[in-house]
Amino acid sequence: METKRIALISVHGDPAVEVGKEEAGGQNVYVRQVGEALAKQGWVVDMFTRKTSVTQPSIVQHTANCRTIRLEAGPQTFIPRDEIFNYLPAFVQQFLQFQENQGIKYSVVHTNYWLSSWVGMELKKIQNIKQVHTYHSVGAVKYNTITDIPPIASTRLATEKACLETSDRIVATSPQEKQHLQKLVSEQGCIDIIPCGTDISRFGAISSSEARLSLGMSKSSLVVLYVGRFDKRKGIETLVRAIKRSIFIGLADIRLIIVGGSRPGKSDGIERERIENIVDELGLREYVTFPGRINHNRLPYYYAASNICVVPSHYEPFGLVTIEAMASGTPVVGSDVGGLQFTVVPEHTGLLCPPQDEIAFSEAIDRILSRPEWQKQLGKASRKRVETMFSWDGVAQQLSELYTSLMDETAVSMPISA
Repeated sequence: METKRIALISVHGDPAVEVGKEEAGGQNVYVRQVGEALAKQGWVVDMFTRKTSVTQPSIVQHTANCRTIRLEAGPQTFIPRDEIFNYLPAFVQQFLQFQENQGIKYSVVHTNYWLSSWVGMELKKIQNIKQVHTYHSVGAVKYNTITDIPPIASTRLATEKACLETSDRIVATSPQEKQHLQKLVSEQGCIDIIPCGTDISRFGAISSSEARLSLGMSKSSLVVLYVGRFDKRKGIETLVRAIKRSIFIGLADIRLIIVGGSRPGKSDGIERERIENIVDELGLREYVTFPGRINHNRLPYYYAASNICVVPSHYEPFGLVTIEAMASGTPVVGSDVGGLQFTVVPEHTGLLCPPQDEIAFSEAIDRILSRPEWQKQLGKASRKRVETMFSWDGVAQQLSELYTSLMDETAVSMPISA
């Protein structure tokens, strides 16, 4: 029987890196979890990314059939994603060289984010290969939410349009993302909706009392949680200002925990410093804690210990944090944008607010915290929704069926040898 082999390409999002480091967030989790779940279903999975340090191993073996392969493309140091494009030709050559050295060939590549989509389109020009692509972030949407448009924007927009029109299949993670692609990028393209997932056995296995005891939290505190990168687009400032309003109206026992990594002097470190300055200016230092990056095994404790998880992003194509919190039985207050409109069911699993509206976020947080029984109902409904729709095994099964159908198309189109 022919080996079922798949290449997942994530140029800037290393699946083997610790989540919470700079440029390490939902995409890293998505690729890693999809890869490991596919391996359990019988696939041999190679996940390709760019090597960012001379001390990093070139190959990281996660499970028997799933590994991360780091290719040398440009300086072996961290490079912001908006500055990686010129190193992509080297990435393509390294990928082809790896195939040759290993004596293998991939029939399908699943590319992630626009940088990887360029790699996939170049590979299609060189060899008979099928490309599946997941955007993770859509430039046409992102640039509508920011004022400082980067120089790479025109290249990104052109690449995303070409990818939509030439890929064998696009995987949108929500109906909202599919609509954005068709409306803002191109009417051409073959799009399937396959959501992101989460580990429903890891999140939700710990009680709130057990989690608070382990983390040294008071049983009576009202705990609001943020998990993610330090980035202006993540809306942390909106959340901090909302908490100030909530304290002002009388929720004095409220506590905000902002979980995420930072590197001093780098973009996320600079943003964390800015947020901490706002916390100090508002007189919130005793109410807000910054535990930094949290170990993979400890993160479920933070979700379980929290009354609410807030996802205040200016835009979010899907939002893995949302379903991690929901799987933990923790209601979500999120921005009424993108994939959050798909994952969160207003008044049933949580609440949605206009992005960057601190008054609306404060009111939504207050509504849930002031009604503990409703909070429990929202939490139970959240867990049930994730169990039904967002497990990694279910996501991997849908992707497996997609890859198989594309491989079958390749086999049919191959010429028969004389």
